Amino acid sequence: MELQQMRYVIAVAETNSFTRAAERCLVVQSALSHQIAKLERELGAKLFERTSRRVRLTPAGEAFLPAARQCLDAAERAAAEVAAAVGQIRGRLAVGLIPTVAAVDIPGTLREFRRRYPHVRISLRVAASEHLVERVKDGTTDVAFLGLPPTARPQGVAARELARDRLVAVVAPDHPLAAEPTADLHRLSREVFVDLPAGTAGRVQSDQAFTAAGLTRDVAFEVTTVDYNMTRLITQGLAIAMLPSTYVPHLAGVTTIEVTDAPTRVEYVVWSDGGRTPAATAFLGLLGIKPEQ
Repeated sequence: MELQQMRYVIAVAETNSFTRAAERCLVVQSALSHQIAKLERELGAKLFERTSRRVRLTPAGEAFLPAARQCLDAAERAAAEVAAAVGQIRGRLAVGLIPTVAAVDIPGTLREFRRRYPHVRISLRVAASEHLVERVKDGTTDVAFLGLPPTARPQGVAARELARDRLVAVVAPDHPLAAEPTADLHRLSREVFVDLPAGTAGRVQSDQAFTAAGLTRDVAFEVTTVDYNMTRLITQGLAIAMLPSTYVPHLAGVTTIEVTDAPTRVEYVVWSDGGRTPAATAFLGLLGIKPEQ
């Protein structure tokens, strides 16, 4: 069993195609198919079901895939550790973040990291805080930036608090509230909201604040991320939102209102409380964090 065969299996599983997997791995399809067939003979089981329309993992393939990923990760980590031992940082750095992270200039930090460590492959994934914690736990993400309500703390990972911030109301410039310097939750509860899906960490602090005040609100619009669509819903006067005050300056064409009884959001950086890659340790060092402490 060879590492390259595992790479081929993972590529086919992720693309659902032998053709696209071969293109990703920069080999001809016949060579990739031959190596996977050879591996299947060695294992005594088919890893893929092939039809004229689709390719999918068999139960044996489903069982093999996580172990194959672990083997490749271990091999990459071993090579990175050897490089680090002779003064070089190599390997990969997988970073995750919520879209509203404001405590750290992520692009600027990644640019400086690449300047210092050009042999590290950097990847970035935007997701919800709860998903990022799971990715750090399973090793698919090295370092992640989260936003949580003050009643919660990252579990099962190492964490460092970066900043605390109050939420503000975000409305269209011609919204009746735009002329008010402040508002409270009672006043806001009469409005229609756009927010993240119920139960997500990015929404919990707002829901908890309204519940604690004995209020309900109408979240008529749910979006999976704070992006163009949320901003458009606000600027078109269809809804208002509550967002971290340090993030709102990134949005164009909206008006911010201080909320007198606003909830708080806590930003964290998290990493594995088990092993860390040399690249992850170097990246945390750029943030002024020494994980050993």
